[in-house]
Amino acid sequence: MLADTANTRLLRIAYVEFPPITYRAENGEAEGTFIEITRKVALEAGYEVDFLYLPVTRAYLYLTNGKIDAWPGVTSIPALDGEVLESWASPLPVQLSAWYLETTPPVDHFDTLLGKTVIVIGGYTYGGLLSWLESEGSIRVTEAPNHRSALDMLKRGRGDYLLDYRQPVMDTLEMPADSMIRESEVRSRNLAWLFSLANPRAALLREAFDDAYIRLAERGEVPPIRKINEGFVVPGFPEQYR
Repeated sequence: MLADTANTRLLRIAYVEFPPITYRAENGEAEGTFIEITRKVALEAGYEVDFLYLPVTRAYLYLTNGKIDAWPGVTSIPALDGEVLESWASPLPVQLSAWYLETTPPVDHFDTLLGKTVIVIGGYTYGGLLSWLESEGSIRVTEAPNHRSALDMLKRGRGDYLLDYRQPVMDTLEMPADSMIRESEVRSRNLAWLFSLANPRAALLREAFDDAYIRLAERGEVPPIRKINEGFVVPGFPEQYR
């Protein structure tokens, strides 16, 4: 929870394994593009940060019960509806893609996945989409422990498609060994700070972060202000997870 002292204000902020956006480095410290932006924004807003490394489902739980103050994550998560306030500032977009071999048809409609084996990354909920995939009787879901393993499983034919976010996959691809892998965009979303409504000062924190981000963007120290839109959704994508 938020703690005020005479000299500092401390925020407990969760982060998850989502390289290169957020991840835990070998030295145990929080790292990643969004982590560095979060450090800058918190400092500009007058806060210090205690980063807490969590599985994504635990991050959801801690946002709900107030054990953390915020999470730099993706917007519009059904499980967090009514539990968080999202920042107006969105530093970066994030894209979910279907990855496949060059001999496999692209995913131009979500129904392409029906009757197929889909590889997912362990610990990811895909904004709730994983539960839909697992309940859809015609889709076989198999789990990989990380992005590299998932790509290798795809290449070995242990799945027809891999559902994974673009940034970590692009950071993992090795050329020319992975040159046969192709990509179809499935869903684009926005990154933002999600503030726990269990904290009575959530609205004040959001305002402080948004204002700080604007000042930093005007000075060119963080990415420019983005106009947030609903983004791309492949036809047939489940309505409740858009």
